[in-house]
Amino acid sequence: MGSTNPVILLPETLGSEFDDTAKKLAASITLSVGQFCTNPGLIFGIEGTGLTGFMTSLKSEIEKTLSATMLHSGIAENYSKKLAHSLEQKGVRVEGQSSTNPAQNQARPTVASVAGDDFLKNPGLAEEVFGPFSLIVRCKDLPQLHQVINNLHGQLTATVVGGHDELVKHKNLINALMDKAGRVIINGVPTGVEVNYSMHHGGPFPATTDSRFTAVGGDSIKRFVRPVAFQNCPDTLLPEELQEKNPLNIWRLIDSQWKK
Repeated sequence: MGSTNPVILLPETLGSEFDDTAKKLAASITLSVGQFCTNPGLIFGIEGTGLTGFMTSLKSEIEKTLSATMLHSGIAENYSKKLAHSLEQKGVRVEGQSSTNPAQNQARPTVASVAGDDFLKNPGLAEEVFGPFSLIVRCKDLPQLHQVINNLHGQLTATVVGGHDELVKHKNLINALMDKAGRVIINGVPTGVEVNYSMHHGGPFPATTDSRFTAVGGDSIKRFVRPVAFQNCPDTLLPEELQEKNPLNIWRLIDSQWKK
């Protein structure tokens, strides 16, 4: 289970709230050394003063974050290799890194950016780098923003940051994300999954193997059960949950009616 959990920054709102947005996302990127399956690995915005201000603020926040130890030496090594590979790609430039060099088994928080044209030409840039890393995709205009989103694979989460009027204006963008992710977030961060009946922690392949099921919440039990139908079976041989007298006194759906 994993994905890049794209974050889309709408330009009008970003122009006035770039500093606050940068602080929230920096905390999400580096939370638990980036070892959440909902870590925001891709950030999309349209080039302009708002995105420039956001990148400057995000750089400052990332530089203040210390390198930290990951859960396992293999995870730390894999992060180091994938990070280096991403930064070697055409058009990718480092925007900010932790001011502390990583020790053994540690990860160095990093943010980089790439132009939308280069991102579209290189599908590998959309792959997950598990750890405290995020790639900012600088789209040249709104049509290109839609294009990069349409090219994304299945995701656990997708986030949109914008004011109410701007969100309504770009409702078609949100509709596109509904096809891409199991959880759509408005003005929040993807890390932090509340355990309740309405939570869906899953998404279209390759984020998870079956997007109908959730790993968190009341319906998560369905990942571990298999339906069995009984036909023409004597009552005494049925599980207690299905017996005619309902010895467990549970709610059951009988002839399309909920009954006890």
